[in-house]
Amino acid sequence: MFGTKDKKQEKSKNRVMERNVIAKKSTFTGDVSSEGDFRIDGVLEGTLKTKGRVIIGAEGIIKGNVEAENADIEGKFSGQLLVSNMLTIKNTAHISGDVVIGKLSIEPGATFNATCAMKGALKELNATNETKKRKDKTA
Repeated sequence: MFGTKDKKQEKSKNRVMERNVIAKKSTFTGDVSSEGDFRIDGVLEGTLKTKGRVIIGAEGIIKGNVEAENADIEGKFSGQLLVSNMLTIKNTAHISGDVVIGKLSIEPGATFNATCAMKGALKELNATNETKKRKDKTA
């Protein structure tokens, strides 16, 4: 009984400690994959995949593709954004591109110039993408 609670607390503590950061005045170009959360206060050009939360700070910029469980955006994003659970867009955010989400929250004042689809789960989207890839290979 007590052992289960301790394990849950330990997992949540470990998750908090697994935060990756691209700091202000830093630029990263390439593909990034992580199990933990990611905070972007600098610039990321490329692909970011995580099973955690992506946070784009007020001065943060991502140009590329992001796949995450949750995302909070205060800065700028352009590209393809796949969020399986909740996307929270703050009033200072500027978003353009393609967005596929589970749930969406947008504060007044945010700039949202994107195509948007709400899906129950990204598994459905991934299955569609795999079908398209197979068709492209056979064509």
